[in-house]
Parts: sequence; structure tokens; C-alpha cells
Amino acid sequence: MSHRTAHRTARHHARKVAAVAVTAVAAFGLTACQDTSDGASGAASSTASQGSGAPDAEAKNGVGGAASLRKTGPKPLRGGAGLYPRAIRLEHSGKDNGRVLASTVVPDGGHGIGDVQESTDGGVGFNQVGKIADPESADGGKGLCCATLYELPQQVGDMPAGTLLWAASFGQNEPESSRHMSIRVFKSTDVGRTWSYLSTVATATDANGLWEPEFSIDADGNLVCHYSDETDPNHSQKLVAVRSRDGVSWDGLHDTVASAPTSDRPGMAVVRKLPDGKYVMTYEICSKDPKFSCVVHVRTSSDGWDWGDPADLGTRPETADGKYFRHAPTLAWAPEDGNPQGKLLLVGQVMYNADGSKAEGSGRTVWTNSKGGEGAWKEIPAPVTVKSDKIDFCPNYSSSLLPSADGHQLLEVATDYDGGVCRPYHATKGT
Repeated sequence: MSHRTAHRTARHHARKVAAVAVTAVAAFGLTACQDTSDGASGAASSTASQGSGAPDAEAKNGVGGAASLRKTGPKPLRGGAGLYPRAIRLEHSGKDNGRVLASTVVPDGGHGIGDVQESTDGGVGFNQVGKIADPESADGGKGLCCATLYELPQQVGDMPAGTLLWAASFGQNEPESSRHMSIRVFKSTDVGRTWSYLSTVATATDANGLWEPEFSIDADGNLVCHYSDETDPNHSQKLVAVRSRDGVSWDGLHDTVASAPTSDRPGMAVVRKLPDGKYVMTYEICSKDPKFSCVVHVRTSSDGWDWGDPADLGTRPETADGKYFRHAPTLAWAPEDGNPQGKLLLVGQVMYNADGSKAEGSGRTVWTNSKGGEGAWKEIPAPVTVKSDKIDFCPNYSSSLLPSADGHQLLEVATDYDGGVCRPYHATKGT
């Protein structure tokens, strides 16, 4: 194993947990969400996957408009294991608006697949409606990791608003001698029931990784894909972005966060747009420098494409008493009564006190901020209480936050151990 590969495995959470984590995940057929991708491209190598049935004539919880979420205690999202949850509420899909869709990366007979669940009752119950099964994540463990789920808010190329996109990293488990990971994109035009290969965002030029895709639309209407890149010899890992006018051809590759020390590892970008047009990005920075140690950071952009000097590592969000998050952050935006800017909601895997000790509410706390991410953040109870205190690829790892249309409720999908299984749970609570 090369020094670079060893460092990758030893660090970035799902990568950082080495033999114990890999063994645990292998028990249900996945790698420790160690960012995946593969070198193959082209529609010929992909298959569309069909789920259970067509959409109902109406979503029970809201026809033609975003619906309210309903309060519920923690329940399993699906019957078995699932990693890297993502949840969206359809807002650009006409009569299907209000449906909540959630995706996880799951095993299927040793093959990695994207599992798509749907709720039509405001997040109370979920049922599988689709799956993404690609030969590039099959054959007993080529590797699939860290998927994202996105609804187009406007037309991109020939894809109308409401088209669903799902992307992930493929190929992490291929032999290092032949591994060329890739980020591949699939689309659905029937509310997540069937999926077809759309494009390959990037293919690694060496055996190192491409991880954690994240979509946004920039101020010029381009579809942007942010991801973590290990292929630059000057950086153990950095955050980059590319853009597309049609979702098929990608260009404009540039760094968004790239630290000067070679060993630093910015990763896991999540991007949200605020009502005033500002874009906010959260990410972690893992480093030998104890000032970072996978501490969550935030930075902003005026157009969603130019994020300023990549060497500017941004700022560390904190509460008034100095608490901060480490590892696997995610971000959401919600409206707020009397505040045109709305509020941001932030969660990280582990919460620490100002002195570096683990905080009392770690695993059961979400933060809010009503000033576009500036100033102190406020703690609120998380909908899902994550009980395990392990720091690996499972407990509270990249949890998904989905506020209600009025901002009064928050649905969370978070993973936790159930025996030896890493299981996704969902719950909704007031904000």
C-alpha cells in the first residue's frame, strides 16, 4: 500500500477507520464509504433500474405545492443497512410536489446500489420506489460511495425542471494497479422510479480517489458539480468544481478549497443558495495541524462558481460558547418568520466544546443561524438521537437535513448502529 493510499485510508472518516471499519462494512457488502468511482464511462456500461410502480396521481401530502412535514419519532428508513443518506422534497415537479425522496448507498447481494425511498405522508413513512444499479459498482464489490440526490430547479439542457439527478463515486475497491475511480451521474424523469446513465463528471487520472459529489446551480444557470479530489500530487485532497450547460459535458475544472500544506484534506462539500443570491459551502478540513483535525468550515460565494482564493480555508462556525463540529457536515436552508434571509441549519458528526472535549449534546444536536452563516450559531435538539459514540463511517455520518416548506419542522435522516448493522433512521421535530 502506498503512503498516499495509507493516508487516505487512515483519514477521511469512512476512509479513516481502516481495517475495523472495512471489516464491519464488508459484513453487509460495502466498503467503509471510502469514496468511490470508476474509470469506465458511456451509457453502454450502465443499466436503468426500475422500482415498485408508477407515481400516484397525487402526493397525499401536497398537490402542486410543497407540503408540511409531520412530527414523528425515529424510525428505520429501510429494512436493512444504508449509508450516506440524502433527502429532498420535490418542489419543481408539478402534481408530485410535496413528495419526500431519500437515497442511501446499500448492499444488494454484494453489489453497491443506490436505494431510493419515498414518503407521501410528510415523512411519516417511506417505501422503496427505485434503485440505481450500475455494472460499475457490481461484481461483488467494485465499490460505491457517498451519493447525492438532487432535483433540478430549472431546465438544464434538454432536462426540464423537476428532473432528478443522482451521482456517486464508483470503483474504490478495484485493485490499485488498475483503479481509475469516477463520478457518474444518473437521471430520472418519473419521480425516481427508473434511472438511466447521464454522464461521467470526472475520471481519476491515477489510482487515487474522487469523492462526494454535490450539485448546485450557479448564478449563470450552469449545473455545478463539486467533489473531493485526491489526484493532484500537490494536495492529499482538495475540493474542486466543474460545470455543465446540459448535464452531459463538463468543463471549467478549478479548485475551490486547496490548502497549502500538501497533507491537508478539505472534503465533503455541501452548497446552499440563500434568498439574497449568496451561496454558502460547508466542508471539513482534516489535517495534521490540531487546529483543523477534520473541523467543519464554511465559506461563501456571490455566484456559486467563484469561491475566491482556494488557499483561504474559510471560517469555523461556532456557538456563542465556542462549541464546534468535526467531520462530515451537511447544511440546509429554511425560511424563517420575519427574516427574509431565512435560516441555515448545520450538523456535523461530532460536537466539541471550546476546550476540545466532546460536548454533552454530541449526536443529538443541530445548529441554526439566521444571519447567512455569520456570527454565532444556536443549538437545537436534533430529530434523530444518535446513540453510538464511535467515530467511524456510520454514526451520524453525513446526516441529511430537510426543513419543511415553512421552516417550522425539520426532518433528519441519520445513520447509527443497530447491532452490527449501520442503519438509516428518520425523524421530524420542530425547529
